[in-house]
Amino acid sequence: MILQAKNLSKSFKSPEKVTVLADVSLEAEAGESIAICGRSGEGKTTLLHILGTLEKPDSGELSIGGTSVTPFNGAELRRKKIGFVFQSYNLLEDFTTLENILMPARIARRPLDQKRALALLDEVGLLDRAHFQAKLLSGGEKQRAAIARALCNDPDLLLADEPTGNLDRATARQIGEILIASAKKRNKTLILVTHDQELAALCTRRYTLAGGLLNKLL
Repeated sequence: MILQAKNLSKSFKSPEKVTVLADVSLEAEAGESIAICGRSGEGKTTLLHILGTLEKPDSGELSIGGTSVTPFNGAELRRKKIGFVFQSYNLLEDFTTLENILMPARIARRPLDQKRALALLDEVGLLDRAHFQAKLLSGGEKQRAAIARALCNDPDLLLADEPTGNLDRATARQIGEILIASAKKRNKTLILVTHDQELAALCTRRYTLAGGLLNKLL
């Protein structure tokens, strides 16, 4: 089991108490792709951040790759086991595409495997942009670079937050297909939150998050 979340809850208390997650549980195996859909403000990004150890739940349990998440090991688990793809790309604009792909390895103090990084860029169709500054890339190219960056450290778990949200329809479909194919090729677990029903339909499981509850779609 790559991910086990049990009875997660989360509330925000300002300006008044709002419960965004209420007793949410989720399990995911290697090779699965899971879409979490729902209206804005329902807590999809909060749930993804908790699963990625970027936020702490008020209660509940979370384990990643068989390791229970504690207040002390979240950063290490992120470095070793989790790759992120964000809606806003989060590339370092003045660095080259290749340098961005290698950044997770640099942060984790791993050897910089330039050959692997170039192979990832080739897989997402960006090999000819390897030495371009990130600020010169189009939106679709930036998201392809972000997918390659997320795979740099060979994580067990990929988390994607509205990965096609800033893209036109045709580019969104292309990016969605690249993301899911890249995860499937490596037998990675992919969990994404999205408003894009076409993207959600490509996943092996779909859920809606509403009223703090996670419900599986048939």
